[in-house]
Amino acid sequence: MKQPVASEYDSSKLSYKNIIDGNMNPWVMRFIKDVGKGINDFDMIRDKENILIAVSGGKDSLALALALSLRRRWLPITYSLHAVMINWIEHPIEESYRPRLEKYFRDLEIDFRIIDEPQFPTTIPENYNCYICARNRRRILFEIANREGYRQIAMGHHLDDLVETTMMNLFFRGDFATMNPVQEFFDGDLYVIRPMIEIHESTLIRLAQTYDLPVIKPVCPYDQTNIRSQIKPILKEICHMDRFAREHVMNAHKLDCRIRRD
Repeated sequence: MKQPVASEYDSSKLSYKNIIDGNMNPWVMRFIKDVGKGINDFDMIRDKENILIAVSGGKDSLALALALSLRRRWLPITYSLHAVMINWIEHPIEESYRPRLEKYFRDLEIDFRIIDEPQFPTTIPENYNCYICARNRRRILFEIANREGYRQIAMGHHLDDLVETTMMNLFFRGDFATMNPVQEFFDGDLYVIRPMIEIHESTLIRLAQTYDLPVIKPVCPYDQTNIRSQIKPILKEICHMDRFAREHVMNAHKLDCRIRRD
């Protein structure tokens, strides 16, 4: 392995360019291959397809972009990647992060843009919450995909997200349901794919702690008080009793590994 290059932003971290140049730790290589396994298990990406990556600026979406970009080098097929970040006007990212994000995606050879949009609907309901916010973001992404001809939107959800969603649906809605690795919309005109659905969040945390990914601090006022944030420590305690608890929940859903798309 070549001598690792230090980060130009944080002296305590390595530059993500080490990974791009192929000078990566074995666990990073494992992460990228595991993302590829999830893609293959659920038939997410095929030859010559155009993928729109939904970028939040957090560790998950940045790690997803990294894995999808590097994976292209090792495959006999090719696919194009485009990334878009919805920046809420009411809670915008710091201006200093814009050039860092643009440079990151440029280094990954991914077309990237930031779109400034209003966070709240025309009429704000009294019980405005994370679910409504997420739906508004998804609506904008769907409009972009429809207008520009994308059939797949890749999102950075991981295994912990799947389990947390299961717990929230079960405990608060009485429904044993979760997010799917491949989710169809509009009779197959659009698919949401989740290539990191088999990846533990701890791997993504380690990636962001080791390398200088331009991770943006959450600007959501509900980030530490929503239900998902309160579920996380409960899940962590359960996994102390059985480290495969997440996998058990995923297997209980009997997700179809033979999903076929037109």
